Amino acid sequence: MIILPALLCAVIAVLSISGCSNRITTPNDRVGDHTGSIAWEGLNRTYLVHIPPTYDRTKSMPLVIALHGGGGTGEDMVALTLGGFNTLSDNEGVIVVYPDGTRFSSMIKVRWNDGRDERYSQADDVGFISALIDHLVKEYNVDSKCVYATGISNGAHMSMRLARELSDKIAAVAPVAYAMQEKYASVPVSTRPMSVLVMTGTKDPFTPWEGGETPDPTGQRMLGRVLSVPATVKVLVAHNECSSTPTITWEPDRDPQDGTRVRKELYGNGKDGTEIILYAIEDGGHTWPGGWQYLPERTVGKTSRDIDVNEVIWSFFKKHSR
Repeated sequence: MIILPALLCAVIAVLSISGCSNRITTPNDRVGDHTGSIAWEGLNRTYLVHIPPTYDRTKSMPLVIALHGGGGTGEDMVALTLGGFNTLSDNEGVIVVYPDGTRFSSMIKVRWNDGRDERYSQADDVGFISALIDHLVKEYNVDSKCVYATGISNGAHMSMRLARELSDKIAAVAPVAYAMQEKYASVPVSTRPMSVLVMTGTKDPFTPWEGGETPDPTGQRMLGRVLSVPATVKVLVAHNECSSTPTITWEPDRDPQDGTRVRKELYGNGKDGTEIILYAIEDGGHTWPGGWQYLPERTVGKTSRDIDVNEVIWSFFKKHSR
């Protein structure tokens, strides 16, 4: 549910943008940033993909799907992460794709149909992302056993919907600024054991740590009740039959001026080697740790500078294949 200002266009103008048509489009030059599109259910569904310089069509590579928040775009997700996933892509040899949600009102530009309330989006986003995965597996020789999803806010909820409905394609997920909606507390997290990393600020104004109603940033509507973050973790731990007693550590306070500390809770020994990890951003807000403070602190809360969430998430993903 992140609303990014129009001025963001200037921040991301350096991205290489190619034309899209009402079909799958494929760039000629494989390395770097490219846009593409898929015609899905009568809509032209677009995405931005980053291909690392080490790309070799004869060798399969992992894929990270990075999902923007409500009101954002794939390009906005690049800006929010300060290009961190692209840097990791180049250093680690992983393909990153930033899909775009769909428009649903004049108030918020785009949104994912994350399963919470279809009054705000009825798009078949699960089908779109499933088709996008198939396309990238075929076109770029993506390793189908190493496909991961992350996102923030609306994108975080969408990543968890992918865990529930596409666990035959998704290896692990990492939702940021997330707490599970109450209606999913009794629904299987996925059709198989799946490792999940959750990262949420304890002072997030839109994802209440203690649970309850979740307002959108405009304050004009509620997006449904969520469990508390500890209760969310409990559901995930139970699904994978992980140890109920976590190993708790504190990340170094790398930036004492940011007003946050980061507590890590690791619940291991789950089925098929799965684990659940919670990064509690003490006094953190509705933000991407180590990323861009996209709105003032008084609106979205503090951005922690003690960790780089891009690196944390990738380190987690590469331990878990499907």
